[in-house]
Amino acid sequence: MRRITGLLAILLFSASSQASGLYLYEIATEDTGLAGAGQAAQAQDASTLVTNPAGLTRLPDRMLTGGLQALYGDTPYTLDDSAALSGKSPGNTIGWFPGASVFYHQRLNEAVSAGIGLYGNYGLGLDFGDWAGERLIKKSTLVGLTLSPAVAWQINDRLSWGAGVGINYGFLSLTRNVDGQDEKASDHDWALNFRTGLLFDVTEATRIGLAYTSKTEYHFNIDATARFPQLGNTEFTLPLSSQINTPAQLMLSVVHDLNNRWSVMGDLGWQDWSVYGGNQIYVAGQQVERTSRLRDTWHTALGLQFRPDERWRLNAGIAYDSSFYKNQDDTAMTMPSGDVWRFGTGAQYQLTPSSSVGAAFEYLNMASSAVSSPLLRGEYRDPDLYFFSMNYSHTF
Repeated sequence: MRRITGLLAILLFSASSQASGLYLYEIATEDTGLAGAGQAAQAQDASTLVTNPAGLTRLPDRMLTGGLQALYGDTPYTLDDSAALSGKSPGNTIGWFPGASVFYHQRLNEAVSAGIGLYGNYGLGLDFGDWAGERLIKKSTLVGLTLSPAVAWQINDRLSWGAGVGINYGFLSLTRNVDGQDEKASDHDWALNFRTGLLFDVTEATRIGLAYTSKTEYHFNIDATARFPQLGNTEFTLPLSSQINTPAQLMLSVVHDLNNRWSVMGDLGWQDWSVYGGNQIYVAGQQVERTSRLRDTWHTALGLQFRPDERWRLNAGIAYDSSFYKNQDDTAMTMPSGDVWRFGTGAQYQLTPSSSVGAAFEYLNMASSAVSSPLLRGEYRDPDLYFFSMNYSHTF
């Protein structure tokens, strides 16, 4: 089983290949069991700092939330018989790797709360291993770590506002085979982004959250040029020297308590994937793939929470994200993605009046995507991701 070196790797890191396809909602919190439904309005633990910082005003005076996560990816890539690069296909490009997050909240006075978080939630790293195109790429990984302070103000009994800053560190590496030996090139960069949100109690049983997160813009400089003897030493270049942006996101969420046992929740979201343009391969200095293949995406989710008694919360949710590709038959090999369905379930248990523990599972299924480039023509067929997480919260 091949393994990638990133995406929430070594606990608190998140990895992606060159703009590699998924903005992950999963950061080892209770929201995983809801498939992210109601994320901007839930505010049930200190991780609300990420989903909507305004939710910090709903928390106890001091709260610590942390989580561990394991992700398994099943994303097989198969070269087409008509591809210019003939030979072995990469097979599965993702395997097992760990992840984690930690958040702390503290109330400063009756109206103002503050928090800080350390987490990673973007992308996928790819490991193609020994295959026909190993001169061009064997591994491509972007490791990112975000430190985020935030503050929230309870404007009145119904309305709260919050804002936070993301201090992001990114490390990009590309490994390929050069004259029979693996060579690794890497670069790193710092980037800032911000988030802000509102949380409004419509009634005692219904609240609405609206959250916006700006894009994160990295700039890396890596020589990603390769020559193939079997193709007359023609020069091919992957676009790894260009800037890499994580998309801006707008999320509207609603949570409604039907009674003291049942709650329903939902999301409607937008992500600005079109800022990516496209992921081009250059042949002998000439661009061979068009730049307008990406489009903005839409997100929707529905969740249900059942509280049989004061100790238990049982969660279930389903979510859908549209594909950022205009055409699933014209995608990039380093950006496997398509229409995404998420199915989550989980449970939280109140160990003591001041501490709780939870576990969640989520299954993510992506639509198949085909690469039309003559050089790498092939297909990701029915890619799947599996998330297993545990979380713990303690109030002081």
